[in-house]
Order: sequence, then structure tokens, then C-alpha cells
Amino acid sequence: MNEKSLKSGVLFALAAYSMWGVAPMYFKLLTSVPALEIVMHRIVWSVLVLCVLIFVRKKFSQVRAAIRDPKILKTLLISGLLLAVNWLLFIWAVNNNHLLDASLGYFINPLFNVLLARLFLQERLTRLQLLAVFVALMGVSILIFSYGKVPWIALTLAITFSIYGLLRKKVAVESMPGLLIESSMMLPFALLYWLIADTSSGNMIANTVDLNVILLLAGVVTTAPLLCFTAAARRIRYTTLGFFQYIGPSIMFLLAVMLYLEPLDNARVITFVFVWSALLIYVYDSYRTYRKTKVILIKND
Repeated sequence: MNEKSLKSGVLFALAAYSMWGVAPMYFKLLTSVPALEIVMHRIVWSVLVLCVLIFVRKKFSQVRAAIRDPKILKTLLISGLLLAVNWLLFIWAVNNNHLLDASLGYFINPLFNVLLARLFLQERLTRLQLLAVFVALMGVSILIFSYGKVPWIALTLAITFSIYGLLRKKVAVESMPGLLIESSMMLPFALLYWLIADTSSGNMIANTVDLNVILLLAGVVTTAPLLCFTAAARRIRYTTLGFFQYIGPSIMFLLAVMLYLEPLDNARVITFVFVWSALLIYVYDSYRTYRKTKVILIKND
């Protein structure tokens, strides 16, 4: 992996997780709309946005090539279903005052990323990285045990998105064509729901202009971070990508506590301290690795 690819991967990861971090502010504007209907709008308008982007960038040949490969098509079908489940649960959690539970899910996510990377990608961790994982695990464990029950929202979000990321890293298709195929596979179900469901906001002709604009923006809100994420996944190690995940839930955590005033107990405070400590350890180790890699590249030049 060259230095340019590494830098672009880091920038894509920072952009993706920052956008996901502030996404709850968008969905809070749609609390009157059922979660399943919001997912429907995400699918419909994402397909439209992606078609425009792919036309402008002349990538339809890549879409056709991916569709002709049954293995790629099967993988994208599975990843698309995982993505739909993740979207639905996340939106429901945000709009039902479970944003802290959602943030916990994305705090746990890197731990699953590390496990999957070891099992399927044969990636190894340095000692400092192992320490970071252990510190994060301790913090998350405190919060899990404080519940007294299985935190199903957090675990479902973490598992579905970890597997989604792994599948997208392994499938031989670029981020934009792959996301279009995923969204297109879900499109018939979204349109069927739109035709059958009888909801107050389903008829866009009867909606206010403000509501329709917000619903239309679902395409941008959906595609922008996902494109950055899949681009990052193909440029940097999966374990490294996992630790950028802390940016998103940290922003969600602050939004939940400071803006939406969800109750904050001592266990959540302790977890927040642990996971940020883990992130600092990992960032320090990544910086050391980057410096060493840069020196090697300079010598080779």
C-alpha cells in the first residue's frame, strides 16, 4: 500500500464517520415519519443520486460487469440486506430516544471489526493495538454488564455493520457501482411499500415543501458517508478502519446527552472515558507506523 492510498483512505474514513456522527440530527427532523418509510425514501432517492453520479463519472460499464458476475451479485445482495436492517434499526433507535444505545453499538463495532479481520483477513495487531482493543473492551463491558440484559439494539447495529464492511472490502467492485447495485436490489421492495403503505407522509403531493425537501435529502445523507466508507475500506487495513468508528458514536454520544438530553448514568461516563483512551492509544500507534512507513518510502525513492 503506497502513501497516497493510505492518506486518501484516512481522509475517506474521517469524512464517513463524521457524517454518520451528525446523521441523527437529520433523522430527528423526521420523527413524525415511520422508520420503515424513511428507509424507503433512503433507498429510492439513493438510487437516483447514484445513477446521476455514475452517469457523470461514466461508471456504468463497471455496474454491468458486476451484474454479470453471480458471485459479486450474491455478495452485494447479502450486504444490501444487512445495510437495510442496519438503517431501519438505527433510524428507529434515534427517533425513539435510544441514541445512546445506538452510539454504544458503534462503539462495539470496532471490536467486531478486529475479530473479523483476524478470522477472515489474517490481519495481525501490534502490542499497542492489542492494548487499545483491551481498553475498549473493558469500557464496553462495563456498560453491557450495567444493563443487566443483552443490549440488543447495540449488538445488532454492531454485527450488521461489521459484516457489511467485511463483505464490501472483499468484493471486487468499486464503492459507487456496488452501492448502486445494493440499493437497486432493495428498490422493488421500497416501491412496493410506498404503493401499499397508508401513511400521512407517503403522499408527497400532499406534504409540505419543507418535509419533501427533507425526504429528498435522504439520498445525499445516505450515499455520501457510505461512498466514503467503502472507499476507505478498500484503501486501509480493516482493523485501522474500525478504530475510526469511534468518531461517529462519540459525536452521537454528545448529541444524545447535550442536545437531546437522554439520561446519562455513571456506567456510560466510564465507557466513554475508556473508549476514548483506547482511541488515543491506537492513534499514537498508527502515527508511529505512519512515520516508519514514510521513512521507508523516502528511502526507496
